[in-house]
Amino acid sequence: MRITTVGLDADDTLWHNEGIFRLTQARFLELMAEHAEGPLLEAKLREVEKRNLRLYGYGVKGFTLSMIETAMELTENNAPGRLIAELLAAGREMLAHPVETLPGVDQALAELSDGYRLVLITKGDLLHQEQKLAASGLGELFAAVEIVSEKDASTYERVFARHGTGAAQAVMCGNSMRSDILPALEAGAYAAHVPYPLIWEHEMADAPEGHPRFAELASITDLPAWVRSLS
Repeated sequence: MRITTVGLDADDTLWHNEGIFRLTQARFLELMAEHAEGPLLEAKLREVEKRNLRLYGYGVKGFTLSMIETAMELTENNAPGRLIAELLAAGREMLAHPVETLPGVDQALAELSDGYRLVLITKGDLLHQEQKLAASGLGELFAAVEIVSEKDASTYERVFARHGTGAAQAVMCGNSMRSDILPALEAGAYAAHVPYPLIWEHEMADAPEGHPRFAELASITDLPAWVRSLS
């Protein structure tokens, strides 16, 4: 069966992302140190983030609102205005952070775009993801861009039918087992996992060991050869 379409995740697959969240979370812990200890702060922020996903979705803006909400809850709605201003500033800095592509991404995508239709499939804030794609310089290599609220099997079925020849003739590549790999396999696509050193707890899941359509790759530079091998 010939592969016609390659879907690619964006954050921590094409460019660095999670490290920026970790740095901002460390700043949040420092700002809140007089109100609660680190482990309690981290646990509370995770709880609030998870609770807010259905309302705010993924991305910097939802994370910033969750930091503010956590601060309000832990101070019994008495968080100083200075603290709220600091958290808002931290969110703005995240949004303005330079985009740094991962090693080998430019070469791998250029090689893939020569024989396959590339589709960017990513979660997050629409405006911010569009800005990051533009700043990355990779936009012209993609035939289509899908910024979605969630990645599940129906998402991949819809996207690969809209921009390709169906999931059975498509590959999805990303760093998240939960969002990029398992639902793509469920939809009937092939899936290549390219690990990133940092992973958000919400995106963790067990690898589908032994699945005939799954591959674990050491680097995105290995993706073109693996895709060609499927044909």
